[in-house]
Amino acid sequence: MNILAYNPGHDGAVAFLKDGHLVFSIEAEKNSNYRYSPVSTHDVFRILGELEEEPDVICTGGWWPRDNFEYLHGSNIHVGYRGTTQTERITDQRKFLGKNIDYFSSSHERSHLLCAYGMSGLEMGTPCYALIWEGSIGAFYEIDGNLNVTLLGDVLNQVGNRYAQLYGLADPSFPKDIPYFRFEDAGKLMALASFSKRNPPSSEDTKLIDLLLRGSYQELSAYPVLKDSKYYNIGVTDEEFCNLAGIYSDRIFDIFFQFATTTLTKRLPLVIAGGCGLNCDWNTKWKQSGLFPEIFVPPVANDSGSAIGTAIDAQFHYTGNPKISWDVYSGLNFDDSKSFDISQYDIYEPDNEFISDLLAANLILAWVNGKYEIGPRALGNRSIIAAPFTENTRTRLNKIKQREQFRPIAPVCLEEDAIQWFDCHHSSPHMLFTYTVNTDALAAVTHVNKTARIQTVSPTSNNQLYDLLLAFKRKTGYGVLCNTSLNFNGRGFINNIRDLSIYAIEHKLDGFIIEGKCYLLRSSLYYQQYLNR
Repeated sequence: MNILAYNPGHDGAVAFLKDGHLVFSIEAEKNSNYRYSPVSTHDVFRILGELEEEPDVICTGGWWPRDNFEYLHGSNIHVGYRGTTQTERITDQRKFLGKNIDYFSSSHERSHLLCAYGMSGLEMGTPCYALIWEGSIGAFYEIDGNLNVTLLGDVLNQVGNRYAQLYGLADPSFPKDIPYFRFEDAGKLMALASFSKRNPPSSEDTKLIDLLLRGSYQELSAYPVLKDSKYYNIGVTDEEFCNLAGIYSDRIFDIFFQFATTTLTKRLPLVIAGGCGLNCDWNTKWKQSGLFPEIFVPPVANDSGSAIGTAIDAQFHYTGNPKISWDVYSGLNFDDSKSFDISQYDIYEPDNEFISDLLAANLILAWVNGKYEIGPRALGNRSIIAAPFTENTRTRLNKIKQREQFRPIAPVCLEEDAIQWFDCHHSSPHMLFTYTVNTDALAAVTHVNKTARIQTVSPTSNNQLYDLLLAFKRKTGYGVLCNTSLNFNGRGFINNIRDLSIYAIEHKLDGFIIEGKCYLLRSSLYYQQYLNR
């Protein structure tokens, strides 16, 4: 059965399943489009060009009502945002290229649940707990062997919104009278929380935290008292605010932890979905909690996985099978057909020893290989890579990416070396957990609290990157590199050579490598220093 599914809204994506295998998941933000974009007409035509077979089923995930009429009367197009039961579906017949095909829709809530369950390594029929925490939902569920879902409790509504809201309070550039936070602020607060000394909160801190976490979520301007808070527009790097960020983050986690401790008592595995599933600190806390024998977080935990989840739900409805096979590199191939000014580059056909030599000489390079990664984390196919040894490299990478200097840089590491440098005893291929750095030699990838959000690489997970890491280890003694996403600020991964060349020149990369061919900018000071050694 061929199933084509799309998530129409925020973090829009279109996914295609063929006989239980994920063929592709194409995200609207990729190819230098704006982050969090919905699916557009352009995306639809691009996806039709990728299809080699007609779908048997087209399905759409649930989303917010489009207008008041739809709010009052429901929709015959999509189910809506909330809903957990198998009966809350729309099934119909539609026309596609003159052919009658099935149409399916289920809720946004179910798309998260089915994405996490269907992509997990749990055998079909294995009961488990599920946690969805995202902008709107913050809830625990139990999924039985027949995939019946029981809502165990709405623990904290709009947990993701509340989390990011604290950053907006301290940021003078954030308008306090808008109803929603900025999507990117959650990741920034996660970075700042690591600067917290976890000093005991003052009575004012406690009152502020209680104010933001009790009752329904409201915009900041709904709390007039906040203008008198010492944190109001104080600046996000203020030392006291950073301390509060860590306390606030811990408090939110503890609300869910206390619920789990008292309610989730069956020792079942836990699958996690929703944008807060990208919070590596929280994922690590769940793993360390001892409450669950197994934890799974998909690399598309945010809404970029909703199209996959809806496709899985449709597959379950029509075939009884909620499991799929998948690869994290299921995006689109890189487009090298566009024109760019090749005269600005020296071009090489290098081996990994040469690339390692460049990296060891402190060149910073874009690394492009195969299809792009699904989800928001660059995992070695649309990455910027660099040697991991100096604080200067971290500073330069954040300048290249045009982002705040408090943001950490992640390491990519040979899977077999992860225990030595990061006390990681198992594979961690999707950069979703934090680990303790065991050496002072990796300053560029060591966050202020001595942790790192690592990606481990094996010959089977990413052979090209694995071979490069081996070569870099032969050169330097460390099978570790800096790995950060290749994208313009506020946009998704770069996926064509014209944009990549513009980025390299404007952001002062030293060059880029595409499928083994190396382009080095003649204007790069680091490259010229390398040539003149």
